[in-house]
Order: sequence, then structure tokens, then C-alpha cells
Amino acid sequence: MKTQIICALVVFASMRTIAQEKETPIKTVAKAVTDKFPTTRILDLQYEQLGPTNFDSKLFGERFERGRIESHNRFKAAINVPFLTSKSRRFVLTSSLRYKYETYEFGDIYNYNSATTHTREKEEIHFFAAALSATYVSTLFHKPIIYNATVTADGNQDNFQRVKGFATASIVLKRTANTTFTVGALVMMDPSAIIPITPLLTYNHKFENSKWDIDFILPQRLLFRRELLENGRISLGTELNTESFYLNLNNPKLKGIYELNQLELKSGISYEYRFSPKIIGVVKAGVNNVMSVRVTEKGERTSNYVYDQKEDAQGYFRFGISYNPF
Repeated sequence: MKTQIICALVVFASMRTIAQEKETPIKTVAKAVTDKFPTTRILDLQYEQLGPTNFDSKLFGERFERGRIESHNRFKAAINVPFLTSKSRRFVLTSSLRYKYETYEFGDIYNYNSATTHTREKEEIHFFAAALSATYVSTLFHKPIIYNATVTADGNQDNFQRVKGFATASIVLKRTANTTFTVGALVMMDPSAIIPITPLLTYNHKFENSKWDIDFILPQRLLFRRELLENGRISLGTELNTESFYLNLNNPKLKGIYELNQLELKSGISYEYRFSPKIIGVVKAGVNNVMSVRVTEKGERTSNYVYDQKEDAQGYFRFGISYNPF
């Protein structure tokens, strides 16, 4: 879970409705952000079950192991609390806490070096993160703009590991009754970042005489959405997700703290349902394509990986519930 990238996209996506006049700027931003990203709501709980998959790995560029992951589960919890807002309602400080618990269960694993097959015990992973975020809403060239800076500290069950940060600026270039187009930039303050500066853009368009709309956020998602039933919304499309956690390794080849970074492309269907004005549930299902799994020494660039793993496509199912006071 690349927390900086996710938060940057959250802030950037909020530009869709910031130009509305009836509400304070910060409240308008919060409503737009929490609508798109459940993990930014006051409380969000998610459970994900990924289907079995085969993998093939390399260690230091040499073939290492191939085998099967029989079961892979994730539980995530997020708490976000805005604790300071300026009198103008244009500046807000928000504190966030994240927790992730992952489990892996394996089938037979073949080692290329020893030409033997073995089994591996169930692996349990814990990941923690705390963040402080400052957001300021203003105008530039008579257009709405959001500035954001976020600092994150994360770690695992053994210890605190790293401090990371980023800053963003994003502006609305076009906003009509049916179409919103925005651009911005993300600057990473993380020595392990492969690209320190990343352009961002969003495009949202509601089709004429239709309940469907398109929601595009580069580089994170492409969704086609529509309302379904009185309090529900269905979405079809693809989302790019990143997952990460720390590994404490102690073997002849790898000793110390390492980071695993996984890039996933999830395609499928989701349905959100509002049980009450403040409680929202979601169900997602589809196909998960793991684009890459890489392990690096803590703080090293992802391109300087020591371990690389390829996986077959797998099915996935996720359900979640969140509390959203807006």
C-alpha cells in the first residue's frame, strides 16, 4: 500500500466538485474525496479474499522458486480525523491511522537450486501507518486549486521503519454541468521513489440523457458508473492498486529489513449501498492481475530489487463498510 500515492490521488480527485458555491470549500472537498475513496472516510473496514495462483520467482536475477499460493487474505482498517480547521474553512489538518493484516498459505514449492520440493508455513503480515496531512483550498487564475502536504510514518509488528512524504497541487481546467477536467502534479519526498515528480489528471463526464458516467483518474482508475436501486451505485472498470509491507529476513542471502512492493490491476464490478446517511457498504469482485512483486532493502529504489516474483491472474472478492459523516 503506497500511502503517499493513494493520498495524492484522493486529494487530486476532490477537484471534481470544489467549485460548488453552497458549501464551505473544505466541506465540499471532503464530500468529493470520501465519495471516491472509502479509505478516506472517518472509519473504513475492508476484507479481501484472493483466489489461488501460481508464482515463479528470481533471487538476485537467478531462478529461485516456483510454487502455488493457495490462499491470500487481507484485512484493512483506516481512521481519519480532521482536528483543526481555519476560520475561513479553507485550511484543515487531518490525522490518519492505517492497519493491514495479510495472510498467505502455500502449496508445494519447488526450489531450482536444490531441485527439491518443500512446503512453507502460513505467513502473517502486520503493517501500520500514521499520517498528518495539511490541505489548503484557494484560487489561481480564477480557478479552484488545492494544495496538500502529507507526512507518513509506517512500520510492522517489530518496529517503526520509515518516514515518507509528498506534496501536491491540483487545479480545475474545465467544469461544466456534465464534464470536469483537472490537472496537477505530485512531488515525492522519499529517497526510494522511482519518479520524484508525477503528473496527475482526472476526467469525469456524465453522458447526456443517461444515468451512466465515466470516472477517469490517471494513473489509478477507469470506471463506468451508474445509480442502481434507490440507495445504490454500480461500477464497472479497472483500478490500479499498490500494496507494500516490511519483511524481517534472516537467512544466508538476505539479512535485515526489506520492503515488498506489489502492483495490482483489478478489473471487475462493484456495488455500493448506503444503509443510512452515514453508513455505506461495498462489495467488489473480479480478476486480479499482479503486474509485479519486488523486494528491496529498506529505503532502496524499487528498481534496485533483490527479489522478483511473477504470478498468474486470480479471482478476488472484497467487502467493506465505512462511516462517513458528510
